[in-house]
Amino acid sequence: MLFIYRTLINLIYLLSPIIIIFRIFKKKEHSSRFKEKIGFFSQKKIDGKLIWFHGASVGELLSIVPLIEKFEKNSNIKQILVTSNTLSSAKIIEKLNLKKTIHQFFPIDTNFNLKKFINYWNPSKVFLIDSEIWPNMIINLKKKKIPLILINGRITKKTFNRWKFLPKFSKKIFSNFDLCLPASRESYSYLKKFGAKNIKYIGNLKFSESETEIPKINNRIKKNLKKRKTWCASSTHHTEEIICAKVHIKLKKKYENLITIIIPRHIERCDKIKKELEQLNLKVSVYTSKQSINLNTDIYLVNSYGKTKTFYNYTDNVFLGGSLIKHGGQNPIEAARFGCNILTGPFVHNFTEIFKFLDNHNISKTIINEDQLTNKLRILLSKKNRVGKIKKKLKIIGKNILANTYREINLIN
Repeated sequence: MLFIYRTLINLIYLLSPIIIIFRIFKKKEHSSRFKEKIGFFSQKKIDGKLIWFHGASVGELLSIVPLIEKFEKNSNIKQILVTSNTLSSAKIIEKLNLKKTIHQFFPIDTNFNLKKFINYWNPSKVFLIDSEIWPNMIINLKKKKIPLILINGRITKKTFNRWKFLPKFSKKIFSNFDLCLPASRESYSYLKKFGAKNIKYIGNLKFSESETEIPKINNRIKKNLKKRKTWCASSTHHTEEIICAKVHIKLKKKYENLITIIIPRHIERCDKIKKELEQLNLKVSVYTSKQSINLNTDIYLVNSYGKTKTFYNYTDNVFLGGSLIKHGGQNPIEAARFGCNILTGPFVHNFTEIFKFLDNHNISKTIINEDQLTNKLRILLSKKNRVGKIKKKLKIIGKNILANTYREINLIN
């Protein structure tokens, strides 16, 4: 199986110039840093101990920021390498202004690429985040006897079903981890079936908070939001924006000063979404960091990555997208940490355990259609918010998960 995988990944590598050119054209790839993906480096390694974190995209990297902040204070660590696959995640890391931390795009997982990458950076410890499993990377790390840790590991039923068709290969790969810290009990069970060793369930690291997590927003936008009734539709997918717009129209009959914030999962869709919503005779404004919101704005469309927590901080009620369609939902933890009441559709199979926890604490509610979303919001917009209680409860949970994760990690040498 390893031979087949290496043959396929080598083929992708050969085709990568065409793929990368297409992605640059679509503004999904960095116009100069794309070379990192084919084995070149744009940053330099400094002398001393280096640790390496790898996550696919924005969500994975944001989940480990509190952990990176702890390692930034560790005098034994001289450099922290963070790799990811997407342009949006690179921009997020750049904005954090961490002193020891540098970002590189993850190279295509060919045997040659990863040998070269590992030899150059020579990490003392490597962390894979969520479900980032790259066979050539893992095999080459173990050949050099570099400790490998899976943090906030997330194995969904869909992922499990794919891997179980390759039982020998899955055991060969997953048995190489020195420590696995799953994000859920379901993931714990799947990792055990894959033959992973030293599995410890601590909790989902996304409950933890960054020490420097201060959502910033233009004062004029802040004042405007505070004067109005607000709710936020976050990580929405195709068709969900229209549903939310229709909910806004119904709610506005009761709340004349209502503003609905929509943050699409894929911001490159914003122009299309704006046109669709304007066809419903709604006044749509697009987010800009330096301007205030027009007083007659119905829908405030956010076209920038990494802004969700900024708006969660100024609204009490959030609908999480990807849940009224059969996508599997989006992670609700960030909205919960900011004290929001969370509404979600029925399709949340990617985060079943988290939603069950939030449901049990009366933080999230499930709706199945436009009418139910309207009715729930009508009630919530009339109630006094519970932000303080929710934030306090989750802050304690997050601090404990972060402390225990950091402790377990440091036991591995």
